[in-house]
Amino acid sequence: MNAFVSVLLDIVSTPAILVALIALVGLLLQKKNASDTVKGTLKTFVGFLVLTGGANVVVGSLEPFGDMFQQAFNVQGVVPNNEAIVSQALQEYGTTTALIMFFGMVANIAIARFTKFKHIFLTGHHTLYMAAMLAVIFTVAGFNGAALVVVGSLALGAIMSLSPFFLQKYMRTMTGNDGVGLGHFGGGGYWMAGAIGQALRGNKEKVTSTEDVNFPKGLAFLRDSTVAIAITMMVVYVIVALFAGPAWMSEKYPDAGNYVVYSLTLGATFAAGVFIILAGVRLILNEIVPAFKGISEKLVPNAIPALDCPIVFPFAPNAVLIGFLSSFVGGIISMPIMVLSGLPVVIPGVVPHFFCGATAGVFGNSRGGLRGAVVGSFAHGVAISFLPIALMPVLGSLGFANTTFSDFDFTIAGIYFGWLGNSFSQIGVVIGLAVIYLAMIAYSIVKKSPKAEAVAA
Repeated sequence: MNAFVSVLLDIVSTPAILVALIALVGLLLQKKNASDTVKGTLKTFVGFLVLTGGANVVVGSLEPFGDMFQQAFNVQGVVPNNEAIVSQALQEYGTTTALIMFFGMVANIAIARFTKFKHIFLTGHHTLYMAAMLAVIFTVAGFNGAALVVVGSLALGAIMSLSPFFLQKYMRTMTGNDGVGLGHFGGGGYWMAGAIGQALRGNKEKVTSTEDVNFPKGLAFLRDSTVAIAITMMVVYVIVALFAGPAWMSEKYPDAGNYVVYSLTLGATFAAGVFIILAGVRLILNEIVPAFKGISEKLVPNAIPALDCPIVFPFAPNAVLIGFLSSFVGGIISMPIMVLSGLPVVIPGVVPHFFCGATAGVFGNSRGGLRGAVVGSFAHGVAISFLPIALMPVLGSLGFANTTFSDFDFTIAGIYFGWLGNSFSQIGVVIGLAVIYLAMIAYSIVKKSPKAEAVAA
């Protein structure tokens, strides 16, 4: 049993394998010939490995930046990081997490099959993280055994269906159709950024997109997003390194050589990682959407694949950088407010502020152009700074760790179910979950269109 659970956990938490298997099923259902099936499956697999490789390059360049930033500005506190908090949770809740994850995916597919919430969530590692958090919260609320797995799976399935559903109107704006959705548990923050972008746009017919910014002729090279990202990040890294000081840099990174050259290299490495991510995304989109047609036609009518957040990066590469920097500034400005308010200090995590902030920037830009990207992602940065503070009390002993969940949907779902459990015990959680499912069923009955749509146009 333990061996089976371990293998299952490895498969469903590895995005490249999971999505390649989904592509394989879709191609087989379409009765593609062996050549097309092998090609489509392997290119999907390779595309996700390219994307993951690019993400690892970005994370590798951001990790030193986090240490440099804390040293430069002498800040200590809680660092939101999904991987860190999940690694602690899995030590005690590993088997429960695997079971919730598996049956949560089954629930997500069932919802897509029998309701008008048509997204199938394919971001395996985020599914794992949410399953781990729900295992902790529902255990703290008093659930155990089969009841814990059932409640956790139903909650996970609902979240996997709802998060991409609310974002689809923005995805439709970017892509022009419902061929792909966003499966990433920062969805509430992205929706907020898009809504802010829409509010800033007002009734204007056209806004200036981040991709249409007019540079002087002498700066025309900045229209190349790779060049713009590289220059910006190299400047940012050098400034932070100067504040951290050459003595500390030499002691912390003794093999790095000159600290200015090292900082410049880190900035350029960041840009290289983004470039690799964009290449991987293009490869995936060319394969997974056509392959998914088989599943949509045979198993789940009008199904929409919901993929990881870098899937939107190619639609506005400049907004990626603007969103990251604006979100990070929001996190920095939040820190002195926390200190003055006597709250725990949440240190801006550069990884969530990049991946989630960049995505928020793309969503803000989709409706509000440059202003939407800046203001929307800034508001997102403030939100993911304060929301983890409200999440900590419902995580039991994990709430006292020096890290916590970072992304918007984790905090909202955790606060909601944690509050129900703390205030009304297990019956409160069951009622709260029932309300969600009844609302989904009611929407599916009332809504005429079979396609997944946002609640408001």
